[in-house]
Amino acid sequence: MRRTVLYSRSSRSRLIPTDHSPAPATTTPTAGGQPRESSPTPAADRQQPRWWSRLLTRYDRPLWMVAGALFAVLLVFLQAAMRPTPRTITQQDIDTAVLHTLETKRLPSAAARAYEIIRPSVVRVRGLGHRGGAEDADTETGVGSGVVIVDKGIILTNLHVVAGAKRVTVVFADGLESDATVVALQPEDDLAVIQAATVPDDLVPATLRSTADLAPGDEVVAVGFPFGIGPSASAGVVSGLRREFQSPEGKRLLTNLIQFDAAANPGSSGGPLVTTDGAVVGIVTAILNPTQQRVFVGIGFAVPIENAASAVGIHPF
Repeated sequence: MRRTVLYSRSSRSRLIPTDHSPAPATTTPTAGGQPRESSPTPAADRQQPRWWSRLLTRYDRPLWMVAGALFAVLLVFLQAAMRPTPRTITQQDIDTAVLHTLETKRLPSAAARAYEIIRPSVVRVRGLGHRGGAEDADTETGVGSGVVIVDKGIILTNLHVVAGAKRVTVVFADGLESDATVVALQPEDDLAVIQAATVPDDLVPATLRSTADLAPGDEVVAVGFPFGIGPSASAGVVSGLRREFQSPEGKRLLTNLIQFDAAANPGSSGGPLVTTDGAVVGIVTAILNPTQQRVFVGIGFAVPIENAASAVGIHPF
């Protein structure tokens, strides 16, 4: 009896076939018991990536950029939708706001605003002479006011303030004191032009305004150094135009003057008469007083700024 061989005696190992021949058909039982041969699944029938998957793979970066842009647009739209609609401001709202401001805040007066504008340009003017023949002692021969009209230190004042003085000094708004020289005189208008030797770095000249549209009743402010005190401000109105004034000594007749009722006293002479916007319309020159007390009784006179400017040799308008 022959023995069944259970393993190969060959020393070579079996080779696994590597060819890609179609897999042998397999049989499956049928309902009648007869085997049925099934064909192998072809490679073309394997599941392929869907079209949108291929699209995402191919256009991955541009699609992300488009998505980011759409998201940004959506955020902007949402922000605009959430923003409250601006409320239309009505005239009643404006009136209410103005009324509230007037009730809660104290506004400066027109005179106060005019004073603050002109104050840096107003100076105190002193005429000095020698006392009792002593050459080293100075005494005041005249005191008044002046206004800077050119930033290099040209000042308008009254002639009677500096008349007969051996030396003239001015004190500016910042406290700087300087000697000054008389450079021009206009006796018919009681005007003098002086030039300061030293001026502040930030000297502010006054703004000059024509008197062509000036009318009685217009508000004015006189600024100066009455009795050497100041600078002081007094408010009033224009009382008249083209007035005449005869000096108490009868030596000088002044014409074409502005009459005003803002308080003026000795020492106010040469100071500016300004409108409520701080512009100079005249130079205070005299007060009318029927008594011998030399105090203000309600009538003052100023030389129109057109006459005063002509004393400097310039026309301001």
